Amino acid sequence: MTQLRISEAAELLGVSDDTVRRMVDSGRLPATKDDAGRYAVAGADVAAVATELAHPAPVGSVTDESARNRMRGLVTRVLKDTVMAQVELQCGPFRIVSLMSREAVDELALEAGSVAVASIKSTNVVIGVSK
Repeated sequence: MTQLRISEAAELLGVSDDTVRRMVDSGRLPATKDDAGRYAVAGADVAAVATELAHPAPVGSVTDESARNRMRGLVTRVLKDTVMAQVELQCGPFRIVSLMSREAVDELALEAGSVAVASIKSTNVVIGVSK
């Protein structure tokens, strides 16, 4: 199981280290101490919090910025059948879904809580701004 330092979890959640520490202190995010005596949190637990924090932008509320085409995040769900797989990745407030071969998922050892990078390349990208 992937273990993350407080600072890594904060970066992936898009919050401060102190916010993650408060989540640990309140019991919202379970933590253990690593071999060096620092707090560590399970990637799957951080993925669950990331899913809770994600709020898709309502229609008409797009701001004047565009996401980069490489987004680091946490795998929140993996659905596999005999040939294909669907992988959901939470990158801050953005939910990315990728369809790929089951073989690729197995080779990359993707599971809920894994840290991964979504590289997005598309011939059709729609960008909007609110007025």
